[in-house]
Amino acid sequence: MSSVSTSLRRDELDLPLVITHLVKGVIYADSHEKAWRHLLPLQAQVRDYVGVMGLTVVVDEAEGYAFLRSKPDDEADDGQLPRLIPRRALSFHVSLILALLRKKLAEFDASGAETRLILTRDQLVEMVRMFLPESSNEARLVDQIDTQLTKIVELGFLRRITGQEAAYEVRRILKAFVDGQWLAEFDQRLAEYAAQLGGGEEED
Repeated sequence: MSSVSTSLRRDELDLPLVITHLVKGVIYADSHEKAWRHLLPLQAQVRDYVGVMGLTVVVDEAEGYAFLRSKPDDEADDGQLPRLIPRRALSFHVSLILALLRKKLAEFDASGAETRLILTRDQLVEMVRMFLPESSNEARLVDQIDTQLTKIVELGFLRRITGQEAAYEVRRILKAFVDGQWLAEFDQRLAEYAAQLGGGEEED
C-alpha cells in the first residue's frame, strides 16, 4: 500500500483531504483508497497539524487503518485544550462483546486464515449467549444482542456485509483499542464479567 502512495508527486498530495477524512472518522485503506494514498506520505504533516489541537494520529499500515485520538493528559499543552474527541462510556454488555470479538480475532489471526474475519449473526449470538443470564424469552435475548451489535457497528468495530444477510466483518481497528496486554488478562477479566452478569453496570 505504501508503494502506491509514493507514486504521488509532492505537489499532488492533498493534506486538507486527509484531515477532513480523519476528522469525520477512521480512514480505511480498503474503503477510503484516495485518502489513504495521500495520508501515508503526509504522516509527519498530519501529526503537526492535529498536534496543535491536542490530537495525535494513529496509523497502522499493516492493518490498513488510521484514526485520531486525544493526546494523553500529560502530553497536552498545559492541559488547557478542550478534549475534541470525547471518551465514551461503554455498557457492560458492549464491553463484553468487544472482548469476545478481540479474542476471536486473535484466534483467527493465529490460524493463518483469510485476512477478513466474517461472522454471521447466529455465530455472534452463540458466542455471547453463554456469558449472559439464562432467559426463557429467546426472542428478547436475541433482540438485546442485536441492539448491542448495532451499537458496536456505530462505534466502527463491526461492519455489516453488503449482500450477505446478517453477516458482519470484525474491523481490525479493534486491535488498537483492545491491545495484547489487555487480551493476555482476558480470562481474569472474563471472571470479573461473570461476577457482574445481570448488573449492566457502566464501564469506561
